[in-house]
Amino acid sequence: AMAARCRLAARFHHVHGANIRLDASRTQATRVESFANGLCFSQEPLAPGQIFLVEIEEKELGWCGHLRVGLTAHDPQSLEVVPEYSLPDLVNMGDTWVFAITRSHNRVVVEGEEMQVRGAPWEPFLLIERVRIPRDTLVGRSRPGRYSHILDDLYKMNVLPATARRSRIGVLYAPRPDGTADMHIVINGEDMGPSARHLPMTRPLYAVVDVFASTKSVRVIPVDYGFPSLQTLCRVVIQKHIVHRLAIDGLDLPPLLKSFCQHE
Repeated sequence: AMAARCRLAARFHHVHGANIRLDASRTQATRVESFANGLCFSQEPLAPGQIFLVEIEEKELGWCGHLRVGLTAHDPQSLEVVPEYSLPDLVNMGDTWVFAITRSHNRVVVEGEEMQVRGAPWEPFLLIERVRIPRDTLVGRSRPGRYSHILDDLYKMNVLPATARRSRIGVLYAPRPDGTADMHIVINGEDMGPSARHLPMTRPLYAVVDVFASTKSVRVIPVDYGFPSLQTLCRVVIQKHIVHRLAIDGLDLPPLLKSFCQHE
């Protein structure tokens, strides 16, 4: 059930900021001008423990600030006007929690609590409270080159800065025993800690992605929980039968399938 829900929600809502252009699959969001009006939302509300993961595809020089992500209880369809900024505009509407990603210092340490012991970055699963997510998909890697498919195991160990191209950033909420939830930001397979606490779980929560300032374009990355989807299995077969990943452009495949195979 979680796997099916994740695949349905792994695209952007048709309601978005004035400067955002979505591709045909609604998995890529590009800010076409200025540095603001780049708000995007998940197509569906997230389930508890479900991560909404994006990869930074393009950067734009000359602006200060980076990607912002979070959660909102506002149904995008109900917004009369999409706010210009997630911070502070959307947050000031209430029932919204947004975290600004920086090049470093993204980890949240709660006062009075000891730093949690985190698993090694090569462990197969990321554990957040009772949430268990396959780590491999969460980790951003450098752009595949001509022979990089031979070095895939090394790419799994690649550590990118949070705001770099190919970096992967996700948001989810983890339920607490008191009936509320904590919002967690995950950067390249590492949990940054609870960036917002005691979120109400009585209303649906949508992911918020603000394609802000130096972040110009992002793409939603589907995450398989448990068994991989048929779509993912087809991608693996295609990738195993080509000389290198860049050769996908030359295959006689529908554009959306090519795009999916190129963005793992």
